Amino acid sequence: MTKAYSNDLRERVVGAMQSGESCRSVAARFGVAPSSAVKWADRARRTGSVSPAKMGGYRRPILEPHRDWLLEQVRNCPHVTLAVLQGLLADRGVIVSHDTVWRFLRGCGFSFKKRRWLRTSASART
Repeated sequence: MTKAYSNDLRERVVGAMQSGESCRSVAARFGVAPSSAVKWADRARRTGSVSPAKMGGYRRPILEPHRDWLLEQVRNCPHVTLAVLQGLLADRGVIVSHDTVWRFLRGCGFSFKKRRWLRTSASART
């Protein structure tokens, strides 16, 4: 994860912009992106501070309230696909990507394993 620029740099950039310099010339002089200079100046106008907002943090898993139901679906039909689980969750009003479903199941201890005793399909390359 990236680290926020120092408050000292932010204050110097905002000060230069408030003195009348253009955002592009200030950005070039201090070695930052023009969009950063504009955002810092806007933050200073809105809040009176150029300090960055909190970065990162804990994000509550969206599927945790549906854990028992979801694991029951996998137990009832072990060959269920992520797309089917995604559709079943959508029917319950939970709209998530298939990657979210996969990360949740992986966190519950599931993994993708090809089973050797399954026959290959007729269209498989040999």
